[in-house]
Amino acid sequence: MINIQRLSEHIEQLSLIGRTADGGINRFSYTDDEKRANELVAQYMEAAGLTVRYDVVGNLIGSQTGTEDLPVILLGSHIDTVPDGGRFDGSLGVLTAIEVIHSLKEQGIDLRHPVKVIAFKDEEGTRFGFGMIGSRAIAGTLSTTDLLRMDEDGVTIEQAIANDGLERRPLSSAKLDNVKCYVEVHIEQGKVLERSDAAVGNVTGIAGPLWLKFQLIGLAEHAGATPMNQRQDALVGASLVIAEVEKMAKKYHSSVATVGKLIVKPNGVNVIPGEVEWTVDIRDIDEDKRNLLENDIKQYAETVAKERQLHLHVTELQRVEPVQCDENIQNAINESIQEIGENVVSLPSGAGHDAMQFKQNFPVGMIFVRSKDGISHNPKEFTAEEDIEKAAKVLYKTIVKLDR
Repeated sequence: MINIQRLSEHIEQLSLIGRTADGGINRFSYTDDEKRANELVAQYMEAAGLTVRYDVVGNLIGSQTGTEDLPVILLGSHIDTVPDGGRFDGSLGVLTAIEVIHSLKEQGIDLRHPVKVIAFKDEEGTRFGFGMIGSRAIAGTLSTTDLLRMDEDGVTIEQAIANDGLERRPLSSAKLDNVKCYVEVHIEQGKVLERSDAAVGNVTGIAGPLWLKFQLIGLAEHAGATPMNQRQDALVGASLVIAEVEKMAKKYHSSVATVGKLIVKPNGVNVIPGEVEWTVDIRDIDEDKRNLLENDIKQYAETVAKERQLHLHVTELQRVEPVQCDENIQNAINESIQEIGENVVSLPSGAGHDAMQFKQNFPVGMIFVRSKDGISHNPKEFTAEEDIEKAAKVLYKTIVKLDR
């Protein structure tokens, strides 16, 4: 059914492009390495019988016609990486989709629906601090204002597109309509499947990240000359709130909340901290639960600020809607998992994926593959060949079911 040797060779060959000294990969959008990677993947697509083209933002699209005039089934993921990233994140989804189409062709199976396999441009957002450029374009939500975002060298996305030699066309030309569904294979990047002794899993939804910046302002004073009962210590206040964030998130079970960035001012050994800023990343596939947790944290911060005579400012940095995976696609994935002799494990995705951009456009589904030790975004990222083969078989069976 699946030529796992061919798929493994493709994974290895692609991983050599942008390889770093410690075995990681640096493959960022609109760079020479990414262009070479796209050219290699385009060869795999053509060998699988797909017709290859690039759209206005540089999405690499391999297309196959169907036997009937029906909506398109979309497959794919991304091939860009984070700095010093792993070989499976994103790339596995693109290469597995190509392998499935290649295998169907070799077995003489013609699909009723047309199929497009897409290597989406810049999912990670490493270069411009703005991710999912390609999937936003496909969804029709990428704006000309978005293209003005710059990298560290002052190059805008718009300039990078021009430098890449892509044909100048309206952004609207990238939007895909008449789509039946989108299915993506991706490594889990966590430990749920490993702890469940499962090679593959069905994704129930994708958690939407809500990013907040908290700022507490007190009074910076001499650490020796100010009595303990006369202080407006912003760091102590922040510490109380940060500790409570973890406790509150545990109450909601499916929610996670992370304080990932902390700035203390003036940051002196003998100075009482007068100002503290920190970020809170809240995620859940249930938007109502996420909003309740957000309100709990804000209210507690307000209470601490009032009790300690501190000034609180809260800024919203990002609010992305969670995405529920389509029930029919989940059913097809679950049946396919059972057919290859695996137990069904359903789990949410805490990480963001290109699939979440299509919430308002068409149904989506995702198949997760086990990650060793849950490690990702790291040169040590690893998924076993036998697990990859099982994921490819599940995708193969799922596409055939959805094609009916």
